[in-house]
Amino acid sequence: MPPLATALFDYKLPPQLIAQVPAVRRDASRLLVVDRAAHTLAHRRFSDLPEYLRSGDILLRNNAAVLPARLHAKRPTGGNVECFLLRPLDHDSNWRCLLKPGRKLPPGAGFAHPSGAFTGEVIAREADGTAMVRFTTATGEPITAVANRLGAVPLPPYIERAAGRRGGHEAQSSLDRERYQTVYAERSRQVAVAAPTAGLHFTPELLAQLATLGVRTADITLHVGLGTFKPIATETIAEHTIHREVYEIPPATQRLLFPPLAGRRVAVGTTTVRTVEDFLAGQAAPLPPEHPCVAETGIFIYPPQAFRGVDALITNFHQPRSTLLCLVAAFLTPGSTEGIAWIREIYREAIAREYRFFSYGDAMLII
Repeated sequence: MPPLATALFDYKLPPQLIAQVPAVRRDASRLLVVDRAAHTLAHRRFSDLPEYLRSGDILLRNNAAVLPARLHAKRPTGGNVECFLLRPLDHDSNWRCLLKPGRKLPPGAGFAHPSGAFTGEVIAREADGTAMVRFTTATGEPITAVANRLGAVPLPPYIERAAGRRGGHEAQSSLDRERYQTVYAERSRQVAVAAPTAGLHFTPELLAQLATLGVRTADITLHVGLGTFKPIATETIAEHTIHREVYEIPPATQRLLFPPLAGRRVAVGTTTVRTVEDFLAGQAAPLPPEHPCVAETGIFIYPPQAFRGVDALITNFHQPRSTLLCLVAAFLTPGSTEGIAWIREIYREAIAREYRFFSYGDAMLII
């Protein structure tokens, strides 16, 4: 098979269809239902999801919580600094970060919050533009605790907010703090710099309704990184180097990924699919309970890949030329490339009907 051209996963999206705010109610978002066997589309609401699930089905979901990782500070000269916490390194005080303006923050440079809540020192710069920063907090608490008080939610670049300044800090909407987080996110698992957005549509009431129907839930944790927003810049899909992310699968969830199964495994989001498929690619049976799975994935799913552990998928509408769009195209017709033409057809229909796209947008269920 010849290499797949990246242009096959491109499309034109009217800017007004990029959702800037969430739906008034989480489960009031629209739901485009794709029936693969019947090759049909249905236009519903997310609150209709229970009509498509049945007793024995398992909702596999990513319980990672988003850290308010965007911190503002000052250089000794008075210049502004934006520090984006990416991931901890060998010590809770040392973090991989993105810094702006990076050119003014070489190794040895320092910055501090105006209140004195924390200081940061640049220890090293990396070729990928990130920096290793050592933090010291005024109270001795972890920098994550400070971020939860003073940090801003790291919204994707396509969500625009009016820039307000108050004492050097960007005004942050309380709406984003609440809604750019799933209702089942484990607050002790603040390991994501972007929300697993397919899960944003669930409400406690909807989850309770599904449980009454006999639908079970099982959690994984994928540490969503900034690479999830990186577009494919190469001419062919195979040339692209995909980002790597850490994941964890507890023993109870591992057992639900292997036969015998009473129902379907319904993945909530592409992050869950990535995790499950990477795990099953290397495992023929669950790990012993005393050895929970912690691994790193660099799996890149695109047509004509088949799937081992996912039978249905709940997902949002994704950016053009994205690895996430490639994954959804593969899932539409596992084992073939026919899903490429179909995903283009589906997205044309969604645009024509003015669905809302991306993180705060509407959802799709593929069964």
